[in-house]
Amino acid sequence: MADTQSARTIAYSHAPFSTWLGIVFLFVLFGIIVLAVIGPSPRSSDYEETRAKKRIENLKKLHEETQKDLTTYAWVDKNKGVARIPIERAMELTVADLAQKKPAPAGPIATPPAQAAPAATAPHQQGAAQPAQPGAAARPPAGQGAASPSPPAQQSSPAAISPAPAATP
Repeated sequence: MADTQSARTIAYSHAPFSTWLGIVFLFVLFGIIVLAVIGPSPRSSDYEETRAKKRIENLKKLHEETQKDLTTYAWVDKNKGVARIPIERAMELTVADLAQKKPAPAGPIATPPAQAAPAATAPHQQGAAQPAQPGAAARPPAGQGAASPSPPAQQSSPAAISPAPAATP
């Protein structure tokens, strides 16, 4: 048993100091090479300046195209008879067209039809009969006679029968 313990200590021996020193030296050498290549190079913004000039040119071109579209006549689809006219002329035609029309009187505001209120009790409970229309007589559930009174919790309230007044804006 003593032989196995000594073998284990030999297998887990540490690396010598010179190996660690060599690894650190390689990292430092790599850092120096990177600084030598990247460090002294001039940090010019030629790339950014060319991109900015290109963006300005694109913006000017877009403004010119937009201005041309707003101020000239052209066919959009000649087969369908769709043309583009200058915006000033379109506004003049619209104003002239609206001036010829007389305003129509506003009609009454239609309120939405009244909807039945949701059932007061869950459908899985027995005796939860709800009238189909407001003012209609409630029918007893199947299996109960007309003379048997229903419990107060199952009776429908007048608020559940009559629809809520419609709110107008």
